[in-house]
Amino acid sequence: FFYSLKQNTMISMNFFVVLCIALTSATMAFAPTSSASPAFARSQINTQKYNILDVVGSMVSNFGKKAKCSHILIGPRDWESEEEAREQLARLKAEIGNDPEKFAQAASRISGCPSAKKGGDLGEFGPGQMVKNFDKVVFNEDVGIVHGPISTQFGEHLILITERSGKE
Repeated sequence: FFYSLKQNTMISMNFFVVLCIALTSATMAFAPTSSASPAFARSQINTQKYNILDVVGSMVSNFGKKAKCSHILIGPRDWESEEEAREQLARLKAEIGNDPEKFAQAASRISGCPSAKKGGDLGEFGPGQMVKNFDKVVFNEDVGIVHGPISTQFGEHLILITERSGKE
């Protein structure tokens, strides 16, 4: 009996050690490899994706909601200045109006996001899955209207909320 108990304890300890190593390796895979920030970082905008308080706050205040939207992104690599990008998006917004077809065509032509291939369509997502400023617009502003320009650490956006479900 004691031999069996000792053997089970050893197996449990080995399992625990392997589990700890695996979890440590997995989390280190996501650690930055360099402390230098990229040249295009927009650190002056406080919209980090994983700010836990913002994510939890959005999830609580928008509990049960889902949204579908499209966006047009002009990133720092694609502009001369932030002001120029905002002006370009403001002109585009006036040209598009709230027409989803024109929005999709413009997104395909202009957006610097991989979603441009789908007319800017980001699909369906829940609260807390996008960066703070983006999340605020998608879950609080009117559906069917082009919003923006909106600033995030990725650049300047126009956002068209196409659908939102859940209690308002």
